[in-house]
Amino acid sequence: MRIEIREVGSDQLPVYAGIPISFTVESVLRVEVANRGLSGFRLVEEKVGTPYLKDFDSAGDGDTRPERWAKRFDVTNWAFFLAYVSDHPVGGATVAFNTPGVNMLEDRTDLAVLWDLRVHPDARGRGIGTALLKHATDWARENGCRQLKVETSNVDVPACRFYAKQGCMLGAIHRFAYANCPDTAHETMLLWYLDL
Repeated sequence: MRIEIREVGSDQLPVYAGIPISFTVESVLRVEVANRGLSGFRLVEEKVGTPYLKDFDSAGDGDTRPERWAKRFDVTNWAFFLAYVSDHPVGGATVAFNTPGVNMLEDRTDLAVLWDLRVHPDARGRGIGTALLKHATDWARENGCRQLKVETSNVDVPACRFYAKQGCMLGAIHRFAYANCPDTAHETMLLWYLDL
């Protein structure tokens, strides 16, 4: 199988959005707190009682969908990649860099954020995510970044395993990051960093 990665403009975000980002949650990484946090945290994988579908594109009011990114943010310093197999889009990755108002960038000009990475469910496990991540990291490095930051949640165990396997280091566990959102208040934000 030949994977072709193309950098595209924001005009291609409707095509990008056509690639599902949903997955079935079968287990979560539960945070164990030792000595009220003074002795650290430990992530323990446990099965959920009833598996359920998680779809990041349907979260909230739909403002998080790729077609809305260019309306919500200045995407001048963003890169959009589409992965094609036999000329069919099967994956996408977005990198944000040097964008005022994007808190994930921590006011750093040497940090890029992997804003989104998605692979069609029928194409997962074939190296497409790895190819997209490589293009994203190469792009960030070429733009002077020293690190790439990735946000996952504790309900996306396959993504956590993927980023760890790719060399990312867990840099922060934010247990209350989603407290204002009733649908995700039970989730924990996990922030990964990859040195470039």
